[in-house]
Amino acid sequence: MVRHNNQLPTNLPQLQNLLKRDPASYKDEFMQQYRHYISTKLVFEMKPDQYNKDLDDLVMFLAQVSHCFPQDLVGYAQELMDILQRHPTTLHPDMRKTFCRALILLRNKNLISPTALLTLFFQLLRCPDKELRAFLKNHIITDIKNVNSKSKNIKLNNVLQNFMFAMLKDSNVTAAKMSLDVMIDLYKKNIWNDQKTVNVIATACLSKTTKIMVAALQFFMGSDEKEEDSDSDAEDDNVIIKEVGMAARVNKKSRKREKQMERVKKTLKKRSNSKKAPVFNFSAIHLVRDPQSFAEQLFKHVEGMNERFEVKVMALDVISRLIGIHQLFIFNFYPYLNRFLQPHQRDVTKMLLFAAQASHELLPPDVLESVVSAIVNNFVTERNSAEVMAVGLNSIREICARCPLVMNAELLRELVEYRTSKQKSVMMASRSILQLYRIINPEMLPRKERGRPTEAMSELAIRAYGAVDAKDYIPGAEALNPDIEGAAADDEKEESAAEDESDGWEDVTQSDDEGWVNVSHSDDGEVVGSDSEADGSDEDDDEEVDSDEDDDEDGSEASGDEEDDSDEEGDSEEEESEDGGTIETRISRPLSKREKKKQKRINKDLKRSKKKTVPAAEDPTLIEERKSKAATVSLSRILTDKDFAKIDAAQVKKTLDASKARQKRKLADDLDDTIKRGELVRLDDIEKVYKKRRHDKDSRLTTVLEGRADREKPTRKPKRQNPNASTTNREKSKKKNFMMLKQKAKGKQKRSFKDKQIALRNALLKQKKMGLKK
Repeated sequence: MVRHNNQLPTNLPQLQNLLKRDPASYKDEFMQQYRHYISTKLVFEMKPDQYNKDLDDLVMFLAQVSHCFPQDLVGYAQELMDILQRHPTTLHPDMRKTFCRALILLRNKNLISPTALLTLFFQLLRCPDKELRAFLKNHIITDIKNVNSKSKNIKLNNVLQNFMFAMLKDSNVTAAKMSLDVMIDLYKKNIWNDQKTVNVIATACLSKTTKIMVAALQFFMGSDEKEEDSDSDAEDDNVIIKEVGMAARVNKKSRKREKQMERVKKTLKKRSNSKKAPVFNFSAIHLVRDPQSFAEQLFKHVEGMNERFEVKVMALDVISRLIGIHQLFIFNFYPYLNRFLQPHQRDVTKMLLFAAQASHELLPPDVLESVVSAIVNNFVTERNSAEVMAVGLNSIREICARCPLVMNAELLRELVEYRTSKQKSVMMASRSILQLYRIINPEMLPRKERGRPTEAMSELAIRAYGAVDAKDYIPGAEALNPDIEGAAADDEKEESAAEDESDGWEDVTQSDDEGWVNVSHSDDGEVVGSDSEADGSDEDDDEEVDSDEDDDEDGSEASGDEEDDSDEEGDSEEEESEDGGTIETRISRPLSKREKKKQKRINKDLKRSKKKTVPAAEDPTLIEERKSKAATVSLSRILTDKDFAKIDAAQVKKTLDASKARQKRKLADDLDDTIKRGELVRLDDIEKVYKKRRHDKDSRLTTVLEGRADREKPTRKPKRQNPNASTTNREKSKKKNFMMLKQKAKGKQKRSFKDKQIALRNALLKQKKMGLKK
């Protein structure tokens, strides 16, 4: 026992273990170590830049057992903090990190207040020690997260936020940048996601230091989503996948190995998804306290900025988002943006994106007219390529979707004329503008371009500048009324039955005896070869929604004479046909292409004449009845998510033509995307350029073969000048049997060291035998 006690003063880990088990029995040994610590500390403070191994061990020892003797170590934490405050930069790096680790241990044991420790750690961020700064940053984030885990500690948060606000203005750029990173990480982890944090970060956007300004701008852009935790988790997952793959390779081969690998990957994917905290990319912009003044200050800062072009682009992005979301008025922003709207400009699509994001309904149309005219003059011209024109038309569409009054009828007519362009990208971009104004303001279009009237057009109220269309009911709530809902269900059943019967195709049957031809059409009136053939555009385009909707478009102009003839024949043959879907015509010869077109047109006209009633969109009494029923439903019940889904489906159905039953599924998604636009513009919507292949595989192969027709066939050079000369050994070897050449082919291969040893041994034995024989 005596020997055991004599070892305690030098064996601190053993003493630490015994003190945690029985503090009272070993208090004398503890006090001995504490006195040794005081004397060693006094010696260390004379030369703080030198490493002291004894003090390092004693500091960690006292921190580990501090909870056993809290009364004796009352001033221990303050002593360590005083050393760090007196010599923050002159301390030896290892000693400084040891003091910080000891303070963290005391904080984990709740022996020190978080305010004092975190304030000290923020001051230590000025130290030129990268490893220490990363260590302190992780602890600050973890400690604040633990403090606010159960409930928000508002008092502590306010103190730390005020201190961080002061740190952002610190002369030390590294400390200010680290403080900003801490606040951004806390916001992304939903710990400090309040208005005060966002506005403190907003002040960093006006910083003169580029690093701080870029970090704050990326926070508001929502593009800086790289997290160290996610990277480390991904590395761990890769290690696990490699280990499982190696085990599967080594173990017994079976079919279970592939299933096991897939199961491991799915488990890791679920685990990584569960660990990720929700990231709200754009909610921070909504929490800015005074967006108007903040955007003005940021724009003034951009005008006098001498930074790189990428930094200026990020600042313009944040300004455009502020203008679009908060509907701000910064009239100088648009003339400044016009100088960048050139096809040769670097990142010009982003500049067009900023112009679209900075447009809203409350903006005077005169302000945006300069932007639209600049885009039209610089992009939508015949001297540019099809891609440039398509990008320009797409950007105009996005601007007009947010500020419809910026477009005038004359300019709209010119842009819509590009729908007949031979370039598919230009044609599709122009048709998207046409479709947009069919929904938001069809009166601006020429009469023949408006399409068939729909229920949505009758309910559409075109608002003047500054007008507000406030409703006392939920639009589309009448779909929840049993009467209307039942009627809609009946209509859908009729349409589906008609589709099942004919599916929109002609059923042509010809008997051998009489020579009659039966041509049947679907109830929705879709006929192949009328408008679509004359238009000359592709039928499989995703956004080609107006190819068959207008009777007075290009297709009708191209075949106007045929329509007159078909109308005359329709009157005579309408008497012979008893049902509206079949026409029987006596012919004595095969039908020509022209006659087939006429018959299709006659059937189409008969269908329309039979269904020709007053459309629901033109009946004002029915519109008022729907409004009253929608108001009744809105006030009489609480709507659920399923109810709102039905309302949305009914609203989309109103935008569709009732006679186009087969196109409803195809157009529902496109129209829904056109009506429901997010508060931010996507870059893909502007850069969306359609390209059409000139040839398919067969036509390209035909073109290749045609190009080879005039080419001379390749001929080989003669093997030898004299055809009667003898052959070489190489040529003879090609005709020999393989068994004759097997040994020679084997000799050319690389031999292993063992084979060489065996060959040498055999050669020496053979040589020895030959010598003995001689």
